[in-house]
Amino acid sequence: MMKKISSLLLLFVFFFSCKKEKGSEVVVPPSDLDVKADVSTDNSGNVLFIATAKNAINYEFDLGNGVFKLEPSGKLNYKYPSTGNYAVKVFAKNSTGQMTSKALQISVNVGLSLLWSDEFNVSGTPDPSKWNYDIGTGSGGWGNNELQYYTSRQENVFVSNGTLKIVANKESFGGSNYTSARLLTRDKFSFKYGKIEARAKLPAGVGTWPAIWMLGENIGTVGWPACGEIDIMEHKGSQLNKIYGTIHYPGFSGGNAVGGTTSITNATTEFHVYSVEWSENTIRFLVDGISFFTVANSSSIPFNHNFFLLLNLAMGGNFGGAVDPLFSQAQMEIDYIRVYQ
Repeated sequence: MMKKISSLLLLFVFFFSCKKEKGSEVVVPPSDLDVKADVSTDNSGNVLFIATAKNAINYEFDLGNGVFKLEPSGKLNYKYPSTGNYAVKVFAKNSTGQMTSKALQISVNVGLSLLWSDEFNVSGTPDPSKWNYDIGTGSGGWGNNELQYYTSRQENVFVSNGTLKIVANKESFGGSNYTSARLLTRDKFSFKYGKIEARAKLPAGVGTWPAIWMLGENIGTVGWPACGEIDIMEHKGSQLNKIYGTIHYPGFSGGNAVGGTTSITNATTEFHVYSVEWSENTIRFLVDGISFFTVANSSSIPFNHNFFLLLNLAMGGNFGGAVDPLFSQAQMEIDYIRVYQ
């Protein structure tokens, strides 16, 4: 009889110990994950995701555009900033980190309204209601050891035949050996978030450094790079057809900036569309509608306040490099610049 009771006791202990894991709880992996995506039909970009799974206490959403969201309830409303096809992946996790996942494809349409633009359709000087100028060499060649003297003269900047021309000339002026122009919308127009698009033909010539870019409106109080900088397009005359898209902020500025590049054809002989899609979640760089670099935006970096626009053609400097001794003149030609929200 005692032997039988002992055997039953051993079986009970064995069974009980096999059921125990992490204290007295049975840990079961998530299962039966189901994900539904309700894409708004009003072109707002809004999508409602509903994820459910057995034994899950948290859900992580990879939204297919570089953005990740955690949502314990499994219910997530997200507004995509731009039209596109997105490969979404959802992970259901239990208390120990065990997970299961499910992937799905969604198509999102986002309608944008034109907020501001310059089409450069009126010949003569650029529209004074939209543009100011930086004049001179700046401190230390605008901080980059650039070689040009910026002016507002017609020899350096004018509108004709439906395009803006920014012209760099080799000439002695104001103590510099080159002249050019830098236009900016500071104190005339600034904005937070949107799609910025410029159609441009870039200059040829080793040492040229054209840029279409943005600076934080608060630069006058916090300085650079604390204000943030978004370079929609930069190009080196010494590296034809290589397009740079970059952001600068404290700890990641100058040669340590965060950015990507892409190679195109005929950058100096044909017009291309250079653009940035900027939201509270991402900053995405594109050429001719094709994305080549995306960086996550967040409250910890200075890209969540108003920025203004800049257009310029620099010579030499830390980025442009040595100028060809035979250089005489080059121009950046801009068909339009537009801001959508």
